Amino acid sequence: MPNDKLLEQLKVIRRTLHAHPEVSECEFETQQRILDYLSKNTTARAKKVGFTGVIAEFKGVDEGLTVMIRGDIDALPIAEVNTFEYKSTREGVSHKCGHDGHTTILLGLAQVLSERPLDKGKVLLLFQPAEENGMGAQAVLNDDEFNKEQIDYVFALHNLPGYPMHEIVVKQNEFTANVKSIILKMTGKTAHAAEPEQGFNPSMAISELFAFANETTFNKPADPNFFLMTPVYSTMGDLAYGISAGYGEVHFTIRSWSTDLMEKRSKEISAFMESTCERYQLAADISWTQVFAANVNNSAALEYVKAAANKSDFVLTERPYPFRWGEDFGLFTQKYKGAMFGLGAGTSTPALHNPDYDYPDEITKTGITLFHNIIQQIL
Repeated sequence: MPNDKLLEQLKVIRRTLHAHPEVSECEFETQQRILDYLSKNTTARAKKVGFTGVIAEFKGVDEGLTVMIRGDIDALPIAEVNTFEYKSTREGVSHKCGHDGHTTILLGLAQVLSERPLDKGKVLLLFQPAEENGMGAQAVLNDDEFNKEQIDYVFALHNLPGYPMHEIVVKQNEFTANVKSIILKMTGKTAHAAEPEQGFNPSMAISELFAFANETTFNKPADPNFFLMTPVYSTMGDLAYGISAGYGEVHFTIRSWSTDLMEKRSKEISAFMESTCERYQLAADISWTQVFAANVNNSAALEYVKAAANKSDFVLTERPYPFRWGEDFGLFTQKYKGAMFGLGAGTSTPALHNPDYDYPDEITKTGITLFHNIIQQIL
């Protein structure tokens, strides 16, 4: 497994990636850094995929199964408050979800696979762009070159602050939630603020929508009927005290474990929005965005993860219910047999998406080891 010299090299590239973050669908420099690193340090056959992603291939002498390991590469539009030497050099953009670490794990795995060539089968390392906005997995799945591959298993991990370092976190069936966001734009009619009855103001519709979201929410994660509708943004009118507003906009995210419940609630929410706008004589423009399918772990794939953890004596923890956040790796687990699992990032590490979060380099070796153990079992 990775020696101290390799781990030090990986720490350098991880911190370089951290210092130069790029948001979803703009990972051009990151893509080039990955290609350059693979070219210089590995035997991988690498090529661009999904516009700003990279796929690296390792092929054995004999035919066999194909295993894909995925790591995400994009950063977030969050200003970093850390002051360490490798802090973000991009104003308002930083790696606050640890994708710099996930990328580094795959780069290290590529070096291990170069040092220990496969006897048979194939390994694909997917450096996937645009996970944060839910566009990257679909972009890869739409790529003609990617679709030439016959993939048998897919795996991915996510670092998890709040869990002890190196702990492996698994879950049968759904690992993450179904998540998507809805946008409602309401167009009414402005009027003088002294005569609001002469126009159509969206304020009452907005207030009813917020109440509806609260009533619809069933925020009990341990229950299979868990459903969460969260207001994330709203705006109305202009900062002009003589004008009764004639335009309003509200955005919500919705989350559930069940795909069927998600579909049912989506229809109910759209219908309520339309009827509410109609009552207040508002034109409704409804759209959906940032759709994340639930990661559904295949039982056979999950057993490979568990066996890999046990082989290296990592602590293995099984969650009673899925994580509430979305992850677009779900598109892969819905198409291929696969599993997503968690890697403990430390109980004192700031939470994901916090402005002071930083991926801990100590867990890179754990990620590489676990993925390599999985590959060895299957191939």
